[in-house]
Amino acid sequence: MRSFSTSVQRAEEFENPFGPNSLYKLTEEEQMLRDVVRRYAESQVKPLVQKMDENEKMDPSIIKGLFEQGLMAIETSPELGGAGSSFLSAIIVIEELAKVDPSVSVMCDVHNTLVNTVLRKYANEHLQKKYMPSLSTDKLGSFCLSEPNSGSDAFAMKTSVKKSDDGSHYIINGSKMWITNSGEAEFFIVFAQGDPSKGYKGISAFAVEKEMGVEIGKKESKLGIRASSTCTVNFDNVKVPAENLIGEEGRGYKIAIEILNEGRVGIGAQMVGLAQGAFDRALAYTHDREQFAKPIAKFQGLQFQMAQVATEIEAARLMVYNAARLKEEGRPFTKQAAMAKLYSSQAAERAAGRAIEWFGGIGFTREQGIEKYWRDSKIGAIYEGTSNIQLNTIFNLTAKEHGF
Repeated sequence: MRSFSTSVQRAEEFENPFGPNSLYKLTEEEQMLRDVVRRYAESQVKPLVQKMDENEKMDPSIIKGLFEQGLMAIETSPELGGAGSSFLSAIIVIEELAKVDPSVSVMCDVHNTLVNTVLRKYANEHLQKKYMPSLSTDKLGSFCLSEPNSGSDAFAMKTSVKKSDDGSHYIINGSKMWITNSGEAEFFIVFAQGDPSKGYKGISAFAVEKEMGVEIGKKESKLGIRASSTCTVNFDNVKVPAENLIGEEGRGYKIAIEILNEGRVGIGAQMVGLAQGAFDRALAYTHDREQFAKPIAKFQGLQFQMAQVATEIEAARLMVYNAARLKEEGRPFTKQAAMAKLYSSQAAERAAGRAIEWFGGIGFTREQGIEKYWRDSKIGAIYEGTSNIQLNTIFNLTAKEHGF
């Protein structure tokens, strides 16, 4: 089996042999970051993956390590404790972590592309200075949008917010459901309805600290990404300072929609990494496993299957990277983000399913851990907008582009 370092070296030697003419090109900084994260995931995350999956709990050392490696504030400015890097850098981090454990990847993804981005783009300078340094160094964040009765229709929310008579604070009541990172988070971006008569225009966003009275409820026992905490989050007369309003009252809808577009690129990266991780494991196994006196990778039927999966993974990666670059350039990317998430989640499920088959009977057991990739892949078609929601978005925007 080829060593990890040898594979990296060969990949780098092959990369872009004809100059900067490829569809996407990583900067030197992005390439270095990719390699650092790859080594970290292999050395520090991989040994804990099986235990975390079985225990349904993230090891505290992983959270600490992500902060120490500077992976929890990729786009945050250096003045606020971050790296000040590109959006694609954040996407690369998510992809590399997902190759080893999608649970760790989604923790990093939500913290970076949702929580930090909301503060960076929409919060005033006071809130940024108040919260972003700690979110860059040791405090985990969570994004509270979904509710028990509002999944795809996220803005039919019942969580309410009312401003105090003296205007000094807001009072939040209600429950959020399916909230990633909530078991370990100390900071929450919370969306609440202030005026139901205004519909989605009555929704506002708030920066909420756990110690303000946030209660963490039931932790879900899930099929996949089991080490990632997914809990109900309850608000019972939680008092939030008026200054913790993010943006303006009634602008929460705009914030959530724009942020979820970025989040979908992140989920696409997670699915690409997952697919690549499963494929890499299976490729090595098929060269080691022998039947009829030769490695099973020598059988053409298997070769064709692996070639098809490799092509789908590369196509998904191109879609994700393209959406990320469009976002960086300030160009429309909503349709591309939806396409990237849709296709990447489909490619990941197919890749992980095929990988189990290539492993044979042992792939169906938990001994090799390959089945975990398939379990983890199922969520890609569900969270941050189901596949049908992505299809709706893609069709509507495509029709609009053609004048319909």
